[in-house]
Amino acid sequence: MEVTAHDGYELPCGRDVEQVWRRLDAVDAGLADAHELECPHCRTAGEGLRRLRRVTGELVAEEVAPPAGLSGRIMAAVRAEVRRREMIPLPTDEPGAVEVSDQAVASVLRFAADTVPGVRARRCRVRRAADGIEVRLSVAVSAHGFAAVRLEDVRARVLAAARSRIGVRPVRLDLVVDDLYDA
Repeated sequence: MEVTAHDGYELPCGRDVEQVWRRLDAVDAGLADAHELECPHCRTAGEGLRRLRRVTGELVAEEVAPPAGLSGRIMAAVRAEVRRREMIPLPTDEPGAVEVSDQAVASVLRFAADTVPGVRARRCRVRRAADGIEVRLSVAVSAHGFAAVRLEDVRARVLAAARSRIGVRPVRLDLVVDDLYDA
């Protein structure tokens, strides 16, 4: 494994960190030169690089399983409309126009809905309105432990995301529960 430095990172002693990295195995095998044995900068850099190598080795060896429900979330995103239909104007005090695609707005709003436990966002339709946007958001809810209060949480988070993350004001937000999932 080789570390590459951006313009070389020279230690105060004049040695490059990459050189210290390349020599770690030799130093650990007892083949250190006089400088490597005495230099506090090289020793400190070597200790840090050994920790880095150990931790990255642990990460590489760690078996990682995909999170539960990943396939369902991917399929929900695939089912969402992927065609660009409409551009939504964003309010700005600067000269010129700023627009964002309805797809981008829908993605932000679906993500906000997904943060509510027991709710998974499905399809989101965004349309221009005279004084903001109109949103129709379909969700799936957990068959176990779903409570209607969760929809109010979805409503609050979606409205907050629209205002704070995008800068648009939804004048209408229709929530549709169109599916149950087993959690």
